[in-house]
Amino acid sequence: MKIQGIIMDWAGTTVDYGCMAPVHVFLDIFRSRGIEPTMDEVRAPMGLLKWDHIKAMLEMPRIGKLFEERMGRPYRNSDVDELHDEFEPKLLEILHRFAEPIEHVVDVVNRLRRDGLKIGGTTGYNDAMMKIVASNAREKGYAPDYWVTPDSVFGKGRPNPYMIYSNMIHLDMGVPSQVIKVGDTASDIQEAINAGVWAVGVVKGSSMLGLTEEEVGTMEHSVLREHIDAAKQRFLECGAHYVVEKMSHLPDIVELVNEQLKEGDKPRGN
Repeated sequence: MKIQGIIMDWAGTTVDYGCMAPVHVFLDIFRSRGIEPTMDEVRAPMGLLKWDHIKAMLEMPRIGKLFEERMGRPYRNSDVDELHDEFEPKLLEILHRFAEPIEHVVDVVNRLRRDGLKIGGTTGYNDAMMKIVASNAREKGYAPDYWVTPDSVFGKGRPNPYMIYSNMIHLDMGVPSQVIKVGDTASDIQEAINAGVWAVGVVKGSSMLGLTEEEVGTMEHSVLREHIDAAKQRFLECGAHYVVEKMSHLPDIVELVNEQLKEGDKPRGN
């Protein structure tokens, strides 16, 4: 038994270094309500369906308190609806600027394909958003064999496993232990665990690291090392089976997992 397929997240994993497109818009829509979220508050729910992400932010104690102070009442689902209605068009306007493949992604995917692996994708974006991202990423050299949004699974996005299952069925990837899911957020890892596949976190470019490419390039080495190590630890605490610093290390993980499969091992949580 060997790995047959790799399923990868989009923003923060394969494109959009730092997952910056949604960050800009989440900040914008909350500022429009007089609330200034911290970067940690914005990033904590990253990877969820965007409506769920907004609700998760409103449920955070500090943000919830600020919202109640400004509105004179606790938030309602209708407030989530209104914020989401603002979020989507703002994101659609800028997504074309955030589809650049992250370093090593194109080369690694080409290598994995040469090794006979199938490449799938899952995301927290909806169909309208992904049409923009996928089209622009394809022009720049990255295109998985198949990708799924929460729209394709009746809105049941991460941490539910259904987008992974849809990839597995469409691409005939075998059983869950023959699949690796790669992502940059806690919800990516939980999605993988819930699906019973191998969960791999990638640090550089990730929302978990939370740095732009420029920040990574100019930061003092010792400080950057602290950020990278902290991100790795958070991935492991979320349940990741493996964590890679950058995408170029992914083929090594495939080899390690294949060795485990020879020994009869399966992903933890199965």
